[in-house]
Amino acid sequence: MSRRQYALPQRNDEHPPDDTGCTVLHVDMDAFYASASLLSRPELVGTPVIIGGGGNRGVVLSATYEARRFGVASAMPMARARRLCPTATVVAPDYALYSTISAAVMATFETITPIVEPLSLDEAFLDVAGAVRRLGTPAAIGQLIRDTIHDEQGITCSVGVAPTKFVAKLASGLAKPDGMVVVPRDEVVTFVQQLPVGALWGVGDKTEEALLRLGLHTVADIAHTPLDTLRRALGESAGPHLHDLAWGRDPRHVEVQRRERSIGSDETFEFDVDDPAYIHRQLLKLSDRTAARVRSARMMGRTVTIRVRFSDFTTITRSRTLRDPTDVSREIFDTAKSLYDALGLQRARIRLVGVRMEGLVESEGAPIQGTLDEPDHGWREADRAVDRASARFGAGSVRPASLISDRERERRRGERGERGVDPGTPRPRPANG
Repeated sequence: MSRRQYALPQRNDEHPPDDTGCTVLHVDMDAFYASASLLSRPELVGTPVIIGGGGNRGVVLSATYEARRFGVASAMPMARARRLCPTATVVAPDYALYSTISAAVMATFETITPIVEPLSLDEAFLDVAGAVRRLGTPAAIGQLIRDTIHDEQGITCSVGVAPTKFVAKLASGLAKPDGMVVVPRDEVVTFVQQLPVGALWGVGDKTEEALLRLGLHTVADIAHTPLDTLRRALGESAGPHLHDLAWGRDPRHVEVQRRERSIGSDETFEFDVDDPAYIHRQLLKLSDRTAARVRSARMMGRTVTIRVRFSDFTTITRSRTLRDPTDVSREIFDTAKSLYDALGLQRARIRLVGVRMEGLVESEGAPIQGTLDEPDHGWREADRAVDRASARFGAGSVRPASLISDRERERRRGERGERGVDPGTPRPRPANG
């Protein structure tokens, strides 16, 4: 059962809910990746749009609510999403844009309170207890956040206002899209106990199956089950935890976490690939994309990690920690390529590769080490020039020549009135076997 099917207890008056003591806010952007992508595609607003790789072997990153009505969901295979919603427009992700907007959203949160706990690029918990005197009630602060993000970023968000993190997150789900739900302190138990057991934090498919076998279908059922029974069925830790949540008890505080621990990108191929030159080009593209996101977050990374997934879904990772932190595309690519070549994969059939930067530190004040083959103005300055061009003309407007396909080169020659050779196919041949 989705969170949209939850209902708040019925009210008998027209007064706004009492938000006294409801100082935990959960703020969640609405269809964030889709909403951000459509900022430059206003003609697609109100239509089904899927964000993800164009090939059938990719997965859905996000989808507009129009596409979700057809059953399209995040992490769904792209082939299935296309079958469910054949009229949807598929748009490639723009990770640099997402990082930029996310950084701005998090900066907005930090103008409200220093106690911000990001959960991902598009959601966070806020403890606004210290902001009430300055900015008004928790509900007023939630509305201020919604208005500010809409005015400054052009996207919408939903806000849950509650005494605890668990209830605030449930409330923001009920508020979607573009709304706010307040759960008063004296209505928490009623609100929580009307939910299905699958709504509880930490209940996955297996735990839900175990609860249903016990005949427990709602949170109220769990609340009124003896604690010893829950311990025997779910374990010494999970049993008491779910019992506490069933009575609205969540002792966790909002924990300040200001920066991502890692930033990276993956690429799933349309078919298995065994061409090392093609893999190198994909590593270059992923290194450029990852470096741009690292710079957008005003970070630098010490460790480069690659991920390789084979045709049988076996996955390996390899990492190398650099002497100095970096945000330079070329240095990240050189390291990623070296890690891949060291694997000695001769004609191995590969399904996915990824590049990730870890050990992130603030770029301001980080040591910068030049290299012997660095041009006069430096690879770092070149990267920043590319960032400026991308911000003005769109992601991918400037990129390494090796990432431009033969077909695109031919098109550009034609636009300039030049003669060219017959375009070749830009994609590799499938791996043998």
